[in-house]
Amino acid sequence: MLFRRDIRAETQWIGDLTSLAEWLGLTTDEINVKGKNALKEITVYTCIKILSETLSKLPLKVYQDKSGTKKATNHYLYQILKLRPNEYMSASNFWKCLESQRNIHGNSYAWVDRVKKGRNAGKIIGLYPLDSTKVQIYVDDVGLISSKNKVWYVFTDNKGQQHKIESNDILHFTGLTTDGIAGLSPIETLKISIENAASSGKFLNNSFKSGMQTKGIVQYVGELDKKAEETFRAKFEEMSSGLKNANRISLLPIGYQYQPISLKMTDAQFLENTELTIRQLTAAFGVKLHQVNDLVKASYASTSEANREFYVDTLLAILTMYEQELMYKLLTTSELDEGYYMKFNPDVILRGDIKTRYEAYRIGVQGSFITPNEVRELEEKEPKPGGDDLLANGSMVKLTDVGAAYRRNGNASNLLTILDFISKLPEKDRNVAKDVLVEMIKTGGGGNGENT
Repeated sequence: MLFRRDIRAETQWIGDLTSLAEWLGLTTDEINVKGKNALKEITVYTCIKILSETLSKLPLKVYQDKSGTKKATNHYLYQILKLRPNEYMSASNFWKCLESQRNIHGNSYAWVDRVKKGRNAGKIIGLYPLDSTKVQIYVDDVGLISSKNKVWYVFTDNKGQQHKIESNDILHFTGLTTDGIAGLSPIETLKISIENAASSGKFLNNSFKSGMQTKGIVQYVGELDKKAEETFRAKFEEMSSGLKNANRISLLPIGYQYQPISLKMTDAQFLENTELTIRQLTAAFGVKLHQVNDLVKASYASTSEANREFYVDTLLAILTMYEQELMYKLLTTSELDEGYYMKFNPDVILRGDIKTRYEAYRIGVQGSFITPNEVRELEEKEPKPGGDDLLANGSMVKLTDVGAAYRRNGNASNLLTILDFISKLPEKDRNVAKDVLVEMIKTGGGGNGENT
């Protein structure tokens, strides 16, 4: 199985210590931001957390566009995609896993488990995420294996066994790509910026560990051998460094003089450089600043607009990529012809406050393009009798029907002329004429000269 943790020992020739360290999962760099290690940097972790959790909370449903769009709850993939893609994880964790790997490695993969034999051959029974670091892509552009331009995937499991998977049996989700097949790793692309952020964090951490005490030079008149220098340095650092020695007095032997070397964070523009790095990383991942708690210039209105921009500028392209891959790989040609498709519902993140939502519902219901029961469904309320009918304002008529109420026997009366005539009557007669006119309009009269 794909989730077993069996490890098979393999013999490999190691050329040098650097290769040995990499083989053991270590790094020769002081700051290691490769792969999952990049998550140790708070901005990278926050950005990937936001993207993965946002995708995981959007419901993915199967629809059918045939004689009107409706949810295809009777389709067998509906529950697999919405509830449980496989027996190991929920749909939320499944999408969270894929999106996290996509943002770390640039690619994420899910194996499509199908029925192999029998009358249900080809039917999908599960979707399983694969470790992106153990998948290799091969493009057979000369037809060595089968037809030309065929893409194959080779997955190496935890036992070291390799499995060749056809492109139709694996879901491949990419990030930014230059060839349309494999995605670029954001972590590798942003390595310098991530290292800067990690280094600043490590610098601040070391400063706290040293009690925020400044470094300096110890002057001594005389000669010390190498061993004496190392001994004095070790004892002095033990006495003056660390949180336990913060704000304490340091003692020096006679003949020694300490001269501190101070580098203020303001002199090094520490905060400015840190803020710049954060802005660069959030922009690269498409995350808005208020989502990483940068609320310096934020307001309620700007935050609401930023949420909409996050959907349009960042999330929409990601959702489209997922939907297109899912429809092409999971639906048959006949199902596509019958109007089946898959779509994430972004209303979860676009829903405003209750006042804004209700105002939008009112406009939709009065505009006759949404029914009251459809509104109740969005608010997770039970339907009501008569709520499936479209409502309209009774005073609204077609442009061609304007004045129809004043027509009788095919002859149109000149309403303006009548009103002008009534306005010139004495007040007593004018009131009587108005009542007569109103009664005539109600009964459909007023069309011939005699009644006038």
